[in-house]
Amino acid sequence: MSEQIVQEAEVPAELGGKRLDQVAASCFSDYSRARLQEWIKSGALTVNGKTAKTRDKVLGGEQLVLQAEVESEERWEAEAIPLDVVYEDDDIIVINKPAGLVVHPAAGNRSGTLLNGLLYRWPEIDSVPRAGIVHRLDKETTGLMVVAKNLKAHTDLVAQLQERTVSREYEAVSMGVMTGGGTVDEPIGRHSTQRQKMAVTGGGKHAVTHYRVLQRFRAHTHIRVKLETGRTHQIRVHMSHINYPLVGDPVYAGRHRIPKGCSEEVSAFLRGFGRQALHARRLGLEHPVNGEYMEWEAPLPEDMVQLLEILEQDQDTHENL
Repeated sequence: MSEQIVQEAEVPAELGGKRLDQVAASCFSDYSRARLQEWIKSGALTVNGKTAKTRDKVLGGEQLVLQAEVESEERWEAEAIPLDVVYEDDDIIVINKPAGLVVHPAAGNRSGTLLNGLLYRWPEIDSVPRAGIVHRLDKETTGLMVVAKNLKAHTDLVAQLQERTVSREYEAVSMGVMTGGGTVDEPIGRHSTQRQKMAVTGGGKHAVTHYRVLQRFRAHTHIRVKLETGRTHQIRVHMSHINYPLVGDPVYAGRHRIPKGCSEEVSAFLRGFGRQALHARRLGLEHPVNGEYMEWEAPLPEDMVQLLEILEQDQDTHENL
């Protein structure tokens, strides 16, 4: 059994001068570079109706057409995984993702992911690239994600994300006391020596993060973050870059920052907070079929509520001394 993939894209002017396989990876980001190279070589991916080579340069404005088959053995298994569905209609699903749930299968995580759960609950989305997943949250980040139920919705949502018209607001708890909000406009790419990490780097992709202060504590700050771009680990990398890493971040936070003279309870809670304190609180977008603007909000998960409560208690205790 095989699944037919049919997609089109116009090469953006800013990608003019780049190799076809690089451009294809940008335009058809649901598929790996290696698979796209195979499709270019086989003629399944054409440029202005003609076959081309992977190393051919594009000028910008060309029409790329992808007509390929995905064999069934390349697809993922459906698994019964509990999902918190915030909204559903014929075209989209909005999920409130819990901490600990990987979004997409990869080496080392072949099962037990959000994608496996989506395929079990909605078998029909097997024909949509990546089972309709158009953006991701890190494994330990909680909150809202939108999933496309059909190819039309998928294409439109990918376009909205590329055009940066999807509104994504997060809440986080950072180490350190911020004097005020601001914007981080720094490129993000792979770390030069630690390939599992991302970093602010000159050769990275454009990335913009806006943040504002919701509440200050003695050694921490509760912030609201709005993304303009959606790079891997963007909030975590940007906050660490300006020296306000997220509480509990095992990759980018470094040493714990424990308030001076705090109780053993506060110290133990902060040291034991087992994930980055980051939650995708609000998601807004235009419905991919009827064009109506829609917005959803997911309350903070219990562990972040407890974190804020314990920091507030510590603040109150020391103000009253």
